[in-house]
Amino acid sequence: MTSYAPLARRSFLAGALATAGIALAPRAFAAEAAPFGRYGSPSARPTARTRYVDPLGRGDHTTVQAAVDAVSGTGATLVLAPAVYRETVSVTEARAGLTLIGASEDPRDTVIVYDNAAGTPRPDGSGTYGTSGSATTTVRAADFTAHRITFANDWLRADHPEISGTQAVAIKVMGDRSAFHHCRFLGHQDTLYSDTLSLSVFARHYFAHCYAEGDVDFVFGRATSVFEHCRFHALDRDVDFTPEGMVFAPSTARANPYGYLAVRSRFTSGAEDAAYKLARPWVPSSDPTAWPSLVVRDSVIGAGTDAAAPYTNMSSGYPWQDQRFAEYANTGPGARVPVPENRPQLTPEQAGLHTRAAYLGDWRPYC
Repeated sequence: MTSYAPLARRSFLAGALATAGIALAPRAFAAEAAPFGRYGSPSARPTARTRYVDPLGRGDHTTVQAAVDAVSGTGATLVLAPAVYRETVSVTEARAGLTLIGASEDPRDTVIVYDNAAGTPRPDGSGTYGTSGSATTTVRAADFTAHRITFANDWLRADHPEISGTQAVAIKVMGDRSAFHHCRFLGHQDTLYSDTLSLSVFARHYFAHCYAEGDVDFVFGRATSVFEHCRFHALDRDVDFTPEGMVFAPSTARANPYGYLAVRSRFTSGAEDAAYKLARPWVPSSDPTAWPSLVVRDSVIGAGTDAAAPYTNMSSGYPWQDQRFAEYANTGPGARVPVPENRPQLTPEQAGLHTRAAYLGDWRPYC
Protein backbone atom coordinates (compact mmCIF):
# COMPACT_ATOMS: atom_id res chain seq x y z
CA MET A 1 0.00 0.00 0.00
CA THR A 2 1.24 3.46 -0.80
CA SER A 3 1.01 6.47 1.45
CA TYR A 4 -2.31 8.20 0.83
CA ALA A 5 -1.56 11.69 2.12
CA PRO A 6 -0.43 13.04 -1.28
CA LEU A 7 -3.47 11.49 -2.97
CA ALA A 8 -6.14 12.98 -0.75
CA ARG A 9 -5.53 16.68 -1.12
CA ARG A 10 -8.50 18.96 -1.37
CA SER A 11 -8.29 19.17 -5.18
CA PHE A 12 -8.64 15.43 -5.64
CA LEU A 13 -11.40 15.01 -3.07
CA ALA A 14 -13.31 17.81 -4.75
CA GLY A 15 -13.08 15.87 -8.01
CA ALA A 16 -13.98 12.57 -6.39
CA LEU A 17 -17.03 14.03 -4.69
CA ALA A 18 -18.02 15.88 -7.84
CA THR A 19 -18.26 12.48 -9.51
CA ALA A 20 -21.10 11.75 -7.11
CA GLY A 21 -22.61 15.22 -7.53
CA ILE A 22 -21.41 16.58 -4.17
CA ALA A 23 -19.89 20.03 -3.72
CA LEU A 24 -16.98 20.24 -1.29
CA ALA A 25 -17.49 22.89 1.40
CA PRO A 26 -14.69 25.46 1.82
CA ARG A 27 -13.97 24.31 5.39
CA ALA A 28 -14.32 20.58 4.77
CA PHE A 29 -10.85 19.69 6.02
CA ALA A 30 -8.78 21.04 8.86
CA ALA A 31 -5.48 20.72 7.04
CA GLU A 32 -4.46 20.31 3.39
CA ALA A 33 -2.25 17.28 4.09
CA ALA A 34 -4.71 15.51 6.39
CA PRO A 35 -7.28 13.80 4.18
CA PHE A 36 -9.77 13.30 6.99
CA GLY A 37 -8.90 16.07 9.44
CA ARG A 38 -11.03 16.39 12.59
CA TYR A 39 -14.12 18.51 12.16
CA GLY A 40 -14.59 21.58 14.31
CA SER A 41 -18.36 21.32 14.07
CA PRO A 42 -20.98 19.30 12.18
CA SER A 43 -21.48 22.24 9.82
CA ALA A 44 -17.92 21.77 8.56
CA ARG A 45 -18.93 18.62 6.71
CA PRO A 46 -19.71 18.93 2.98
CA THR A 47 -23.27 17.66 3.45
CA ALA A 48 -25.21 15.78 6.09
CA ARG A 49 -25.34 12.86 3.67
CA THR A 50 -21.56 12.55 3.30
CA ARG A 51 -19.41 10.67 5.78
CA TYR A 52 -15.70 9.99 5.85
CA VAL A 53 -14.14 6.67 6.79
CA ASP A 54 -10.57 6.44 8.02
CA PRO A 55 -9.10 3.62 10.16
CA LEU A 56 -6.75 6.15 11.78
CA GLY A 57 -9.67 8.01 13.33
CA ARG A 58 -9.49 11.21 11.30
CA GLY A 59 -12.98 10.90 9.85
CA ASP A 60 -16.50 10.14 11.01
CA HIS A 61 -15.96 6.37 11.28
CA THR A 62 -13.08 3.91 11.40
CA THR A 63 -14.85 1.05 9.57
CA VAL A 64 -16.95 0.89 6.45
CA GLN A 65 -19.75 -1.05 8.15
CA ALA A 66 -20.02 1.52 10.94
CA ALA A 67 -20.45 4.23 8.32
CA VAL A 68 -23.06 2.21 6.43
CA ASP A 69 -24.99 1.60 9.66
CA ALA A 70 -24.86 5.30 10.55
CA VAL A 71 -26.63 6.52 7.45
CA SER A 72 -30.37 6.20 7.11
CA GLY A 73 -32.68 6.78 4.23
CA THR A 74 -31.37 7.13 0.71
CA GLY A 75 -28.66 8.95 -1.18
CA ALA A 76 -25.73 8.90 1.25
CA THR A 77 -22.06 9.03 0.19
CA LEU A 78 -19.13 7.44 2.00
CA VAL A 79 -15.61 8.61 1.14
CA LEU A 80 -13.03 5.99 2.13
CA ALA A 81 -9.46 6.93 3.00
CA PRO A 82 -6.93 4.74 1.19
CA ALA A 83 -6.39 1.77 3.49
CA VAL A 84 -7.07 -1.94 3.87
CA TYR A 85 -10.45 -2.44 5.55
CA ARG A 86 -10.43 -6.02 6.85
CA GLU A 87 -14.10 -6.51 7.55
CA THR A 88 -17.32 -7.77 6.05
CA VAL A 89 -19.75 -5.16 4.78
CA SER A 90 -23.52 -5.47 4.33
CA VAL A 91 -25.59 -2.81 2.56
CA THR A 92 -29.26 -3.47 3.24
CA GLU A 93 -32.20 -2.50 1.05
CA ALA A 94 -32.88 0.46 3.35
CA ARG A 95 -29.62 2.13 2.17
CA ALA A 96 -30.75 2.73 -1.41
CA GLY A 97 -28.69 5.19 -3.40
CA LEU A 98 -25.51 4.63 -1.38
CA THR A 99 -22.26 5.69 -3.05
CA LEU A 100 -18.77 4.54 -2.01
CA ILE A 101 -15.81 6.58 -3.23
CA GLY A 102 -12.20 5.57 -2.75
CA ALA A 103 -10.20 8.73 -1.97
CA SER A 104 -7.35 7.83 -4.30
CA GLU A 105 -6.85 7.82 -8.03
CA ASP A 106 -5.84 4.14 -7.78
CA PRO A 107 -8.41 1.53 -6.65
CA ARG A 108 -5.55 -0.62 -5.35
CA ASP A 109 -5.14 1.86 -2.50
CA THR A 110 -8.62 1.32 -1.04
CA VAL A 111 -9.38 -2.33 -0.30
CA ILE A 112 -12.31 -4.01 1.44
CA VAL A 113 -11.25 -7.60 2.14
CA TYR A 114 -12.06 -10.61 4.29
CA ASP A 115 -11.42 -14.35 4.15
CA ASN A 116 -14.55 -16.45 4.59
CA ALA A 117 -15.30 -19.37 2.27
CA ALA A 118 -18.46 -21.37 1.72
CA GLY A 119 -17.08 -24.14 3.92
CA THR A 120 -15.80 -21.89 6.72
CA PRO A 121 -17.53 -22.78 10.02
CA ARG A 122 -19.59 -19.98 11.50
CA PRO A 123 -18.28 -18.87 14.91
CA ASP A 124 -21.65 -19.51 16.57
CA GLY A 125 -21.55 -23.18 15.55
CA SER A 126 -24.60 -22.89 13.27
CA GLY A 127 -22.93 -24.54 10.29
CA THR A 128 -20.89 -23.05 7.49
CA TYR A 129 -21.28 -19.77 5.62
CA GLY A 130 -22.26 -21.14 2.23
CA THR A 131 -21.46 -19.36 -1.00
CA SER A 132 -23.58 -16.25 -0.41
CA GLY A 133 -22.54 -16.00 3.23
CA SER A 134 -18.87 -16.05 2.27
CA ALA A 135 -19.12 -12.65 0.57
CA THR A 136 -16.84 -9.94 1.91
CA THR A 137 -19.30 -7.30 0.70
CA THR A 138 -23.03 -7.86 0.19
CA VAL A 139 -25.17 -5.23 -1.51
CA ARG A 140 -28.96 -5.61 -1.44
CA ALA A 141 -29.76 -1.93 -1.93
CA ALA A 142 -30.85 -0.44 -5.24
CA ASP A 143 -28.96 2.40 -6.93
CA PHE A 144 -25.63 1.48 -5.36
CA THR A 145 -22.49 3.01 -6.87
CA ALA A 146 -18.80 2.41 -6.20
CA HIS A 147 -15.81 4.33 -7.55
CA ARG A 148 -12.17 3.24 -7.41
CA ILE A 149 -12.46 0.56 -4.72
CA THR A 150 -11.06 -2.98 -4.55
CA PHE A 151 -13.43 -5.67 -3.28
CA ALA A 152 -11.53 -8.82 -2.33
CA ASN A 153 -11.70 -12.22 -0.67
CA ASP A 154 -8.23 -13.53 0.17
CA TRP A 155 -9.24 -16.99 1.39
CA LEU A 156 -6.84 -19.59 -0.06
CA ARG A 157 -7.42 -23.29 -0.67
CA ALA A 158 -3.81 -24.10 0.20
CA ASP A 159 -4.23 -22.67 3.69
CA HIS A 160 -7.37 -24.71 4.41
CA PRO A 161 -7.05 -28.24 2.99
CA GLU A 162 -9.71 -29.42 5.45
CA ILE A 163 -12.41 -27.27 3.79
CA SER A 164 -14.17 -28.60 0.70
CA GLY A 165 -16.49 -25.64 0.12
CA THR A 166 -13.95 -23.44 -1.65
CA GLN A 167 -16.27 -20.77 -3.04
CA ALA A 168 -15.12 -17.43 -1.63
CA VAL A 169 -17.03 -14.38 -2.85
CA ALA A 170 -15.50 -10.90 -2.89
CA ILE A 171 -18.81 -9.14 -3.51
CA LYS A 172 -22.40 -10.20 -4.01
CA VAL A 173 -24.50 -7.44 -5.53
CA MET A 174 -28.27 -7.86 -5.96
CA GLY A 175 -29.90 -4.44 -6.08
CA ASP A 176 -31.18 -2.97 -9.34
CA ARG A 177 -29.18 -0.17 -11.00
CA SER A 178 -25.87 -0.96 -9.30
CA ALA A 179 -22.81 0.58 -10.97
CA PHE A 180 -19.09 0.09 -10.50
CA HIS A 181 -16.53 2.42 -12.05
CA HIS A 182 -12.78 1.73 -12.01
CA CYS A 183 -13.18 -0.99 -9.38
CA ARG A 184 -11.30 -4.25 -8.83
CA PHE A 185 -12.65 -7.65 -7.77
CA LEU A 186 -10.09 -10.12 -6.41
CA GLY A 187 -10.53 -13.73 -5.41
CA HIS A 188 -10.29 -17.28 -6.70
CA GLN A 189 -13.52 -19.23 -6.97
CA ASP A 190 -16.77 -17.23 -7.35
CA THR A 191 -15.14 -13.80 -7.02
CA LEU A 192 -17.89 -11.54 -8.43
CA TYR A 193 -21.48 -12.60 -7.77
CA SER A 194 -23.75 -10.41 -9.92
CA ASP A 195 -27.20 -11.60 -8.89
CA THR A 196 -30.75 -10.50 -8.03
CA LEU A 197 -32.82 -10.32 -4.86
CA SER A 198 -35.14 -13.07 -6.05
CA LEU A 199 -35.85 -15.20 -9.08
CA SER A 200 -38.83 -13.08 -10.10
CA VAL A 201 -36.97 -9.76 -9.86
CA PHE A 202 -34.56 -8.63 -12.57
CA ALA A 203 -31.58 -6.47 -11.60
CA ARG A 204 -29.32 -4.40 -13.86
CA HIS A 205 -25.63 -3.97 -13.11
CA TYR A 206 -23.02 -1.93 -14.94
CA PHE A 207 -19.25 -2.37 -14.67
CA ALA A 208 -17.02 0.13 -16.46
CA HIS A 209 -13.22 0.06 -16.60
CA CYS A 210 -13.13 -2.67 -13.94
CA TYR A 211 -10.79 -5.59 -13.28
CA ALA A 212 -11.87 -9.05 -12.12
CA GLU A 213 -9.65 -12.02 -11.41
CA GLY A 214 -10.09 -15.58 -10.24
CA ASP A 215 -10.06 -19.17 -11.40
CA VAL A 216 -13.36 -21.07 -11.17
CA ASP A 217 -16.60 -19.32 -12.28
CA PHE A 218 -15.20 -16.03 -11.07
CA VAL A 219 -18.02 -13.95 -12.60
CA PHE A 220 -21.39 -15.60 -11.99
CA GLY A 221 -25.08 -15.11 -11.18
CA ARG A 222 -28.41 -14.24 -12.79
CA ALA A 223 -28.36 -10.45 -13.07
CA THR A 224 -28.52 -8.46 -16.30
CA SER A 225 -24.92 -7.25 -16.28
CA VAL A 226 -22.95 -5.15 -18.73
CA PHE A 227 -19.15 -5.23 -18.51
CA GLU A 228 -17.63 -2.47 -20.62
CA HIS A 229 -13.92 -1.81 -21.04
CA CYS A 230 -13.22 -4.40 -18.34
CA ARG A 231 -10.38 -6.87 -17.92
CA PHE A 232 -10.95 -10.47 -16.86
CA HIS A 233 -7.78 -12.19 -15.66
CA ALA A 234 -7.61 -15.96 -15.14
CA LEU A 235 -5.12 -16.97 -12.47
CA ASP A 236 -2.54 -19.70 -12.84
CA ARG A 237 -3.40 -22.77 -10.78
CA ASP A 238 -1.18 -25.62 -9.66
CA VAL A 239 -3.66 -28.33 -10.65
CA ASP A 240 -3.46 -31.39 -12.83
CA PHE A 241 -6.90 -31.23 -14.43
CA THR A 242 -8.26 -29.55 -17.54
CA PRO A 243 -9.72 -27.01 -17.75
CA GLU A 244 -8.11 -25.10 -14.93
CA GLY A 245 -11.19 -22.93 -14.63
CA MET A 246 -13.85 -20.77 -16.25
CA VAL A 247 -14.42 -17.02 -16.41
CA PHE A 248 -18.24 -16.80 -16.52
CA ALA A 249 -21.01 -18.93 -15.05
CA PRO A 250 -24.30 -17.13 -15.76
CA SER A 251 -27.56 -18.46 -14.31
CA THR A 252 -29.99 -16.17 -16.13
CA ALA A 253 -33.67 -16.72 -15.41
CA ARG A 254 -35.58 -18.05 -18.41
CA ALA A 255 -37.95 -15.07 -18.38
CA ASN A 256 -35.07 -12.60 -18.59
CA PRO A 257 -34.17 -11.72 -22.21
CA TYR A 258 -30.74 -10.47 -21.17
CA GLY A 259 -27.93 -11.99 -19.11
CA TYR A 260 -24.25 -11.06 -19.18
CA LEU A 261 -22.76 -8.82 -21.86
CA ALA A 262 -19.00 -8.23 -22.10
CA VAL A 263 -18.15 -5.55 -24.63
CA ARG A 264 -14.86 -3.92 -25.59
CA SER A 265 -13.12 -5.89 -22.86
CA ARG A 266 -9.94 -7.95 -22.48
CA PHE A 267 -9.42 -11.54 -21.38
CA THR A 268 -5.96 -12.33 -20.07
CA SER A 269 -4.41 -15.21 -18.17
CA GLY A 270 -1.42 -16.13 -16.08
CA ALA A 271 -1.89 -19.80 -16.95
CA GLU A 272 -0.69 -21.75 -19.95
CA ASP A 273 -2.35 -21.42 -23.33
CA ALA A 274 -5.87 -22.84 -23.63
CA ALA A 275 -6.05 -23.61 -19.89
CA TYR A 276 -9.34 -21.76 -19.35
CA LYS A 277 -12.86 -21.88 -20.69
CA LEU A 278 -14.72 -18.68 -21.41
CA ALA A 279 -17.87 -19.91 -19.68
CA ARG A 280 -20.08 -22.71 -18.50
CA PRO A 281 -23.81 -22.54 -17.75
CA TRP A 282 -24.98 -22.60 -14.15
CA VAL A 283 -28.44 -24.07 -13.66
CA PRO A 284 -28.88 -24.00 -9.86
CA SER A 285 -31.13 -26.41 -8.00
CA SER A 286 -33.20 -23.40 -6.92
CA ASP A 287 -34.02 -22.63 -10.56
CA PRO A 288 -33.94 -25.75 -12.75
CA THR A 289 -35.53 -23.78 -15.60
CA ALA A 290 -32.67 -21.25 -15.80
CA TRP A 291 -31.49 -20.39 -19.32
CA PRO A 292 -27.99 -18.93 -18.96
CA SER A 293 -27.16 -16.05 -21.28
CA LEU A 294 -23.74 -14.63 -22.20
CA VAL A 295 -22.59 -12.49 -25.11
CA VAL A 296 -18.94 -11.52 -25.55
CA ARG A 297 -18.40 -8.98 -28.31
CA ASP A 298 -15.81 -6.57 -29.68
CA SER A 299 -13.31 -7.89 -27.15
CA VAL A 300 -9.73 -9.15 -27.17
CA ILE A 301 -9.41 -12.73 -25.96
CA GLY A 302 -5.93 -13.90 -25.04
CA ALA A 303 -4.27 -17.27 -25.54
CA GLY A 304 -5.25 -18.50 -22.08
CA THR A 305 -8.75 -19.18 -23.42
CA ASP A 306 -9.31 -22.47 -25.24
CA ALA A 307 -10.09 -21.23 -28.75
CA ALA A 308 -11.13 -24.66 -30.05
CA ALA A 309 -13.66 -25.30 -27.28
CA PRO A 310 -14.26 -22.19 -25.13
CA TYR A 311 -17.42 -23.52 -23.45
CA THR A 312 -18.06 -26.51 -21.23
CA ASN A 313 -20.82 -27.98 -19.07
CA MET A 314 -21.29 -27.61 -15.33
CA SER A 315 -23.74 -30.44 -14.75
CA SER A 316 -25.35 -33.17 -16.79
CA GLY A 317 -28.66 -32.44 -18.43
CA TYR A 318 -27.81 -28.79 -19.17
CA PRO A 319 -25.39 -28.75 -22.12
CA TRP A 320 -23.91 -25.41 -23.01
CA GLN A 321 -25.18 -25.81 -26.59
CA ASP A 322 -28.74 -25.41 -25.29
CA GLN A 323 -27.95 -22.09 -23.60
CA ARG A 324 -27.79 -18.52 -24.90
CA PHE A 325 -24.05 -18.27 -25.50
CA ALA A 326 -22.73 -16.22 -28.43
CA GLU A 327 -19.86 -14.01 -29.61
CA TYR A 328 -19.35 -11.24 -32.11
CA ALA A 329 -16.32 -9.51 -33.65
CA ASN A 330 -13.80 -10.68 -31.07
CA THR A 331 -10.07 -10.72 -31.77
CA GLY A 332 -6.94 -12.26 -30.29
CA PRO A 333 -5.53 -15.80 -30.21
CA GLY A 334 -8.28 -17.01 -27.90
CA ALA A 335 -10.96 -15.72 -30.27
CA ARG A 336 -10.07 -17.93 -33.24
CA VAL A 337 -12.87 -20.15 -34.55
CA PRO A 338 -11.19 -23.42 -35.61
CA VAL A 339 -14.37 -25.38 -34.86
CA PRO A 340 -17.37 -23.19 -35.80
CA GLU A 341 -19.96 -25.32 -34.02
CA ASN A 342 -18.07 -24.75 -30.76
CA ARG A 343 -18.30 -20.94 -31.02
CA PRO A 344 -21.76 -19.57 -31.90
CA GLN A 345 -21.40 -16.22 -33.66
CA LEU A 346 -23.97 -13.44 -33.93
CA THR A 347 -24.85 -11.90 -37.24
CA PRO A 348 -24.52 -8.09 -37.49
CA GLU A 349 -28.29 -7.84 -37.21
CA GLN A 350 -28.32 -9.99 -34.08
CA ALA A 351 -25.42 -8.05 -32.59
CA GLY A 352 -27.52 -4.91 -32.84
CA LEU A 353 -29.80 -6.40 -30.20
CA HIS A 354 -26.95 -6.93 -27.72
CA THR A 355 -25.84 -3.47 -26.63
CA ARG A 356 -25.56 -1.75 -23.28
CA ALA A 357 -28.62 0.36 -24.12
CA ALA A 358 -30.71 -2.74 -24.83
CA TYR A 359 -29.58 -4.47 -21.65
CA LEU A 360 -29.90 -1.48 -19.31
CA GLY A 361 -33.03 0.10 -20.76
CA ASP A 362 -33.97 3.50 -19.34
CA TRP A 363 -31.09 3.42 -16.84
CA ARG A 364 -27.98 5.21 -18.13
CA PRO A 365 -25.06 4.97 -15.69
CA TYR A 366 -22.63 5.84 -18.47
CA CYS A 367 -21.77 9.13 -20.17
